[in-house]
Amino acid sequence: MKKNIAYIILIATALFIGNTANAGTLDSLEVKARVGYSIGGTSPLPLPETIRSIESYNLTPSFMVGLDAMLPLSQKWGVMAGLRFENKGMKAAVTTKAYYMEVVKGDQQMAGLFTGHVEQKVKQWMLTIPVQATFKLGNKVMLKGGPYVSFLLNKEFSGIASDGYLRKDNPTGAKILMGSKEGEWATYEFKDDMRSVQFGIGIGADWQVHKRIGLSADLNWGLTGVFPGDFKTVEQTLYPIYGTIGVYYRFK
Repeated sequence: MKKNIAYIILIATALFIGNTANAGTLDSLEVKARVGYSIGGTSPLPLPETIRSIESYNLTPSFMVGLDAMLPLSQKWGVMAGLRFENKGMKAAVTTKAYYMEVVKGDQQMAGLFTGHVEQKVKQWMLTIPVQATFKLGNKVMLKGGPYVSFLLNKEFSGIASDGYLRKDNPTGAKILMGSKEGEWATYEFKDDMRSVQFGIGIGADWQVHKRIGLSADLNWGLTGVFPGDFKTVEQTLYPIYGTIGVYYRFK
């Protein structure tokens, strides 16, 4: 159902741009090419009690390139649609207590409540289509906001569980020790379980600093988790939340 909605948004965006051109309003379009760098993560909100602390967070190269077309509807209001190629990644380490996990140690797959150190790596490459309302504050600043849909092209969700123990199946189950060295720790990999289509909402602002060059700031908040609702291996919904700082060039 959600994939069908995504395709409807894609078709509607194409029809909007086509009808705009057919209506003779192509000359009023503002077209911008963008590049940006994103910072953020994939996280449950709020953090559950089973995650006791965040030990580290490492920036990973997360870039965005895209093209937008904005149609003015009045002196201040407009509507903008675009196409972005972007990646969203993160590396983080946390300390957990009785956190439910499914892991592989050696040739054994097991599930239970893990207490110890967890390292996690998330990487997502995608095509994103934002559809936003725009509002101009004078001649320099434009506010924007609206929904987006992302089609994932490549994805990774993997990690290591170490320096602790797993209570197999339940809180009083067999205690499986996890060491700090390769061969002693356990691993997990859930990329095949991730969504192929994501929905979210984005807000931001463009600031024209030159006749054709400007700066932008955006916040994109995923409304759907990176896993479908029936995926129970990760006990919380993980939302992709990223901010992007960018530069754009306005063609017209």
